[in-house]
Amino acid sequence: MPPSLPIHEVTYRKARDLILFGELEPGAAVTINGIVERLGAGITPAREAIRRLTAEGALRASDNRRVVVPKLTMEQLQELTYARTGIEPQIARLAAVAMEPEEIDTLEQIDARVNAALSAGDIQAYLRHNHVFHWTLYAHSDAEILMATAASHWLRVGPSLRIMVRQDRSAPLPDMHKVTVEALRDGDYEAVGEAIHNDILQGHAHIAEGLDTAD
Repeated sequence: MPPSLPIHEVTYRKARDLILFGELEPGAAVTINGIVERLGAGITPAREAIRRLTAEGALRASDNRRVVVPKLTMEQLQELTYARTGIEPQIARLAAVAMEPEEIDTLEQIDARVNAALSAGDIQAYLRHNHVFHWTLYAHSDAEILMATAASHWLRVGPSLRIMVRQDRSAPLPDMHKVTVEALRDGDYEAVGEAIHNDILQGHAHIAEGLDTAD
């Protein structure tokens, strides 16, 4: 994190990462004092971080004024599926055009960490490395508007991807990250977009199964 960032931005990003990377799971309550204690932040930056994250949909104020990490509904998941599959494959295609071989190597190394986290059942490591894989790829697109929109979707759906760690590993799923890397090496930009599209569908299908089980 750049050292020049103001403290309220640092606090916001750290609080956001607590949600994205599984330290605050869906249904968890979030308080100003809790953020202060976890992050060593001041009350004002903590309050501002909660306000921003609530405005972005990463947190929700309930009827009794408690703020929580929201649990997705099936309807919300369907909306997010539509939105993500419409935007992220295009970001991936744009990124693929600009990537050099050594950058593809880096992406493959990140995917190895994703797989290691899955094998170890480490939810937080999986969420972090899976996020890094996608955003390392997307960063090469220079599509700032599309990426900002995609980032808001990730704040809503990212924490629920923890279900991927809890699933039955006896029947492993196709590794769409591996397919993405192979398509990048082949210079097949359409295949890169298709792999990301299928990766999103795969993750959301497992979230949907978890929602059905919870019901």
